[in-house]
Amino acid sequence: MFTKVLIVDDHAVISDGVSHNLSSMGIDNVHTALYCDEAHLKVKRAIIDEEPFDLIVTDLSFKEDHRECSLHSGEELIQRLREDDSDLKIIVYSMEDHFQKVRTLINEHGVHGYVWKSREGSKDLTRALEIVSKGGHFVSRQLAQALIKKDDTEISDYDIELVKQLSLGLSQSEISRYFKEKNINPSSVSSIEKRLSRLKDQFRAKNPAQLVSILKDARFI
Repeated sequence: MFTKVLIVDDHAVISDGVSHNLSSMGIDNVHTALYCDEAHLKVKRAIIDEEPFDLIVTDLSFKEDHRECSLHSGEELIQRLREDDSDLKIIVYSMEDHFQKVRTLINEHGVHGYVWKSREGSKDLTRALEIVSKGGHFVSRQLAQALIKKDDTEISDYDIELVKQLSLGLSQSEISRYFKEKNINPSSVSSIEKRLSRLKDQFRAKNPAQLVSILKDARFI
């Protein structure tokens, strides 16, 4: 079982609830952080002191205030933590229920658990802690289909990046140059044109602007 845990959430009541879950499992060395930058500093300090955290439980959304931050979301924090420690156990505890987000965090960022803040959230978090501590992975039942179900709205990370650049006002030729610079393939103008045409058909968009609007509303970008 875990011995030292950091909870990252800007709502104290949530942190208290998670702490209670941990305490009920005999985990008492629990620390909290209200901001992602604060959490990152605590993780780095713990490594320097040779008393590292062995689990991070973090939300994804953090409200901005007067503080200047370099990390604005739980996802950015996770990416930064992965740069420092690829093996650190991480559980997301969030109200965000977007399937693409779940897939990205687990498949690309190596998150070990994704617990949805729902009525069953506390029970799911306890289960996640038990399973992840034994080397497994956990995703709340309501979101588990994100990893196994494919449907007509399924799009790849390439598609998301393509439409994101389109939303920034780049032309197809400019997107092609951008993809080549970032080593994103396929990067030819013809390939980009074909992919955009397929996406418009898939989402029944009449033009690129409508496609961008649809995917923004669906929270893909």
